Amino acid sequence: MASVAHMNMRSVAKVLSPAARTFSARKTGFASGAVRLPKASFRTSTVSFSKKIESYTEVKGSFPSTDFRIFFQKGGKTISPWHDIPLANDDGTLNAIIEIPKETMAKMEVATDEEFTPIKQDMKKGKLRDYPYNINWNYGMLPQTWEDPDVKNPEVENMAGDNDPVDIVEIGSKSHPMGSVIKVKPLGIYAMIDDGELDWKVIVLDVTDPKAALVNDVTDVEAHFPGQLDAILTWFRDYKIPDGKGANKFGLADKCMNKAYTMEVIKETNGYYNKLMSGARANTEELSLK
Repeated sequence: MASVAHMNMRSVAKVLSPAARTFSARKTGFASGAVRLPKASFRTSTVSFSKKIESYTEVKGSFPSTDFRIFFQKGGKTISPWHDIPLANDDGTLNAIIEIPKETMAKMEVATDEEFTPIKQDMKKGKLRDYPYNINWNYGMLPQTWEDPDVKNPEVENMAGDNDPVDIVEIGSKSHPMGSVIKVKPLGIYAMIDDGELDWKVIVLDVTDPKAALVNDVTDVEAHFPGQLDAILTWFRDYKIPDGKGANKFGLADKCMNKAYTMEVIKETNGYYNKLMSGARANTEELSLK
């Protein structure tokens, strides 16, 4: 196993970053539709990893490489960030897994088809995949959610889900290391349409951000993070254009919907996840359910 200290230091900053979040390696037990709630500047960038969170992440392989993985551990056992980290907390916040730190460009993702669903770098046509420029926010996913490719959404041009957990865009001031588990406030949601699939983007804010107390819904985002909603839409709409592809589309009239709408989508996708895990929905996509 290659530790962070033995990685190529021209590509990786060795960071031992404790997260102030704890999570339990249990399922939330949310029922479908009933979530109990009391997720473009430089060509080169430095990537940091969360070596220590409350449980530990275990880094295997060198970065960047096809062998690179970040596994999650709890109590000395390997767990899945998708399945074993709760979606919601008792205080009404959500947990988010950071796959891509702010101002980096390697396209990292939870590998939903691999045992224990570690974080890895996406590949396309046999090559490691990077964005054409840095992503300007922390990017990741909401655990225990799933966008079912068999379910079409009549509100979003009858598009079906993209077979992934729900994505989050965290707009706070801090860059969170890859593999961090952070508590966030859900604020709004964009309905991105990517290659004919529905790919929700939930706008969230780290609860420890200095502005967190001021921001509770999508209208507050424009007041306290002016221009960020337009910047997010533009970035995700246009990031494929430098590679010669067309722009992505957005449903719902390009609007970032409010928190109430966001929570309905999260409840719905948590319901799809629960059906997949229970066997009520057949695992025809051959996803890793452990």
